[in-house]
Amino acid sequence: MTANLFAAAALFVALTSSASANLYEIPLKDIKGEATSLKPYQGKVMLIVNVASKCGNTKQYTELQTLHEKYGKDGLAVLGFPCNDFGGQEPGTNDEIVAFCSSKYHVSFPMFDKLVVKGPEKHALYQELSGPNSPFPGDVKWNFGKFVVGKDGKILARFEPKTKPDAPEVLEAIEAALKQ
Repeated sequence: MTANLFAAAALFVALTSSASANLYEIPLKDIKGEATSLKPYQGKVMLIVNVASKCGNTKQYTELQTLHEKYGKDGLAVLGFPCNDFGGQEPGTNDEIVAFCSSKYHVSFPMFDKLVVKGPEKHALYQELSGPNSPFPGDVKWNFGKFVVGKDGKILARFEPKTKPDAPEVLEAIEAALKQ
């Protein structure tokens, strides 16, 4: 019985360790269409958010930018991933998204190429964040779903779209991750 428990624990550690390592290896494109990954953010706490310009939650860009300004120097990377999966609320091109975000919300945190966050064409990043091997599995429910990823690449927390970026529970998760 004890041997089985140790084997199960070893398997869990192996699965979660490989998942966090894979997060940095996933091919991405930045908002300019250039190939990139999350490797530049290794050793930082990441707040990964699927964003949209024409959503009732779009005003959360203000709080995301505030977090970027407040905690960026401490090692937080706010990362925006536009998606058009929910009600066609991000129909624009990357250039239109950048123009909107910078003019309306003064966004200066990194933005990435539009991607799919749910369904059969879910991007590999969201397979890791919300897939069956995630500590927080289940499809993203709407725009502005949030994931806190630790300095080691482990997914530490997930917050639903209506939870504002400056909600106490989000700030608590970010601050705890920054101290690790």
